[in-house]
Amino acid sequence: IGLSDKFIESTQTNYHIVGERLIKGLYKIRESFSHKGNYGMAYIVAGSHGMMGAAVLTVKAALRAGAGKVKALIPECGYTVMQTAVPEAMCAVSGETYVSRVKGWEEADAVGIGPGLKTAQHTGGAFADFITACKDPIVIDADGLNLLAEQPDLIHKIPANSVLTPHPKEFERLFGKTKDSMQQLELARTQSMKYNLNIVLKGHHTVVVNTEGDCWYNLTGNAGMATAGSGDVLTGVITGLMAQGFKPTNAAILGVYLHGLAGDYAAADLSQYSVIAGDIVDNLGRAFKYIRSQL
Repeated sequence: IGLSDKFIESTQTNYHIVGERLIKGLYKIRESFSHKGNYGMAYIVAGSHGMMGAAVLTVKAALRAGAGKVKALIPECGYTVMQTAVPEAMCAVSGETYVSRVKGWEEADAVGIGPGLKTAQHTGGAFADFITACKDPIVIDADGLNLLAEQPDLIHKIPANSVLTPHPKEFERLFGKTKDSMQQLELARTQSMKYNLNIVLKGHHTVVVNTEGDCWYNLTGNAGMATAGSGDVLTGVITGLMAQGFKPTNAAILGVYLHGLAGDYAAADLSQYSVIAGDIVDNLGRAFKYIRSQL
């Protein structure tokens, strides 16, 4: 006993599974005659003293996601770290140990902000100035979300169609407590529609909620990805895809799928116990290859 494919396809619902057919429809085959300028610039605002690893992971992930160029805005203390760890990336600095002003983002095709920033007073002011000035969709994660929670009026100023990537506790700080995961999802739907945002609610089955309240459940990924830096990698992937011209919702859906699939490859090789965030970055290429092989 089962339901016909035709019935399933014709049934209207706000809740969807991220399946291979959807992913194959989002995947873009690269033109043979192209150059790095065709694949955009991702601009990553990240890092602080003691947290440069988050910035490195985000930048590496944006590059592995296919961005033509990636530029990092980091504090001066992290300059040598970034240039050594990711020689493919360009760097700009602001502040000595914390980012004190967000600058230079106007030249980018997509901006990701938050990983490892911390919440120093000067950084909070720089974040507020950037949010107020920017008009194009951005990706906000980690300390970007914490800074947003500390300055709640800023949520009205976030560019329309931006992508927020909170884990449950970050979501709670932003939008309030809920009794369970289903209530949290319904609150995410309400807030996405209210503020015209995409919310990537991270968890065992990460859910992407778009500006119209539609939800996509991702089925890739595993418990081995519950490790420091995993979210920073996801931010880099989504930002890298947006830099290439993927619409924010599609970048979030494809990014979450790739991130989880890369984590599955890493766990298959190393065990769930031993996966670290860098392993997810290292397996993004295998995830892309799998999608390409299914076309």
